[in-house]
Order: sequence, then C-alpha cells, then structure tokens
Amino acid sequence: MRTRKPPPNPDPLSSTPSLPKPSSASPPVRPALTGPVPALGPPRHTLRRAAHEFGLTAALLFLVVTAMRWLLAPDSPTAIGNPDLAPVALGALVGVLLTALILSPSGRYSGGHLNPAITVALWLLGAFPRRAVLPYIAAQAAGSLAGTALGGLLWGATARHAPIAYAAVAPAPTWNAAAVLAAEAGAIAVVTLMLGAFLRRPSSLPRLPYAVGLATALIIASLGPLSGGSANPARQFGPALLSGSTTHLWIYLLAPVIGAFIGGGIWHALESAANCS
Repeated sequence: MRTRKPPPNPDPLSSTPSLPKPSSASPPVRPALTGPVPALGPPRHTLRRAAHEFGLTAALLFLVVTAMRWLLAPDSPTAIGNPDLAPVALGALVGVLLTALILSPSGRYSGGHLNPAITVALWLLGAFPRRAVLPYIAAQAAGSLAGTALGGLLWGATARHAPIAYAAVAPAPTWNAAAVLAAEAGAIAVVTLMLGAFLRRPSSLPRLPYAVGLATALIIASLGPLSGGSANPARQFGPALLSGSTTHLWIYLLAPVIGAFIGGGIWHALESAANCS
C-alpha cells in the first residue's frame, strides 16, 4: 500500500521553530554611552568589562586630582585666581576628559559608565543587566580609590592637603544636607532622562558621549560652588576617604543613586503615558 506524501510547505520559514526568548539572567548589554555592544556572556566576561571600568574610573580620578592640583593650588603657575571662572574651567576640562575616556577602546569595551549612578540608571532603563550592576559598582569604587591615591602620590603634599585635599568636594557653608541631596539627586535625574531619550533613538547613540561630557561640565560649573557638583559616587568616594572629609560622604554616595531611581521612574511613567495615548 502506497502512502501519500504530504504536500510541500509553500513557506519553509513557517516550519522553522521559533527562537527562544532571551533569558532574563543574561539580557543583551546596551551600555548606551558607546552604543550597542555584544552580550556580556559568561561571568568571566562581566569581570573583564568591570576590570576596564576600574581602569577608566582610576584614570578619571587621577586626572581630576591632577587638574585640581594645577588649576586651583595657590602655588601652581597655572592656577586660576578668579573664583567664578575656576569651576567653569574645571568643568570644561573634566567634561572633555570624560568624553575621551568614554570613547577610548576601553570605554567602548565596558560601555564607559565611570559612575555607579549611571550604571544603576542604565539598569533601570532596561539597557544593562542586573547581574553586572554590583561588579561594575565595586570596580568603580576601587578605581576611585586607586586613581585618587596615585594622584596624591605623584603630586605630593600639595595634592594631599587643603585646599586640594585629594580633590574632595564640599558644599557651600550656606547649603544644608537636604539642599545638597536635592541638587545632587536632581542632576542625575535629569541625566537619566537624557539617557532614556538617547536610548529611544539608537541612531543618536554616537552623540551620547559628547552629551554626557557636556552635562558633566555644566553640573560642575553650576553646582560646584554650591552643592559640590559631584553627581557621581565614585567621584567623591576615593577623595573623601583618603582626605578624611567624610562628613557629607553619605550624601554624595546616596543622592546620585536616588536621582537615578527618580529619573528612571519618571521615564517609565512618560513611556507608559505615551503608549496609552
């Protein structure tokens, strides 16, 4: 007895099994600051990227200590005597240096966060995997200590003692803890919304490193004389510990993370409203 053959499938793709959905344990990484990159892969790849974050953050803090030593120390031949101009010049320089680090090969490999609050913000925006958050933050904190210590070692007592004090920031005497917390959190909330806007338009991601550098320059120039203008837990972690200026350290560590949650919450609320309309 002959059996009939099934009719040929007119669409061979229809018989192809659907691809499995990505696992929530290891979603593809889009660190955003340098555009899409491959998935993190095994844990050892996460640690490699975190190691680059350590080096980048150490380089940033070393450069910050160096910039403050030569731009603000009274004995420096390049010191800026105008107190109104100094934060602007420092902000512009740090903004350029930060952009260069993000665009460096190491920054492109890790995503170029250099800021625990940025790492948290990208996770909240769905652009960074949860399992990589703590390794990145630990690496950034360690890099902050290492870079700050290297700056103090290289530039000597001038960098280690007041008024430079390892580049530690401090609020204006007229600013209380609540005002500092609000300003530092608000700055990162705005940056988080900016990240969300860039993530929504992937074609704009190549311009994001420049936007981050500009935002950092504006934060330092405008908030530096008032709240301290840190907006980065790693920016203050090493300098505060090594200089002993820990009175307001909890604010500088906590406020940017609070700002990331505020900005992330606002962004998701706006996205939900846009999808419902």
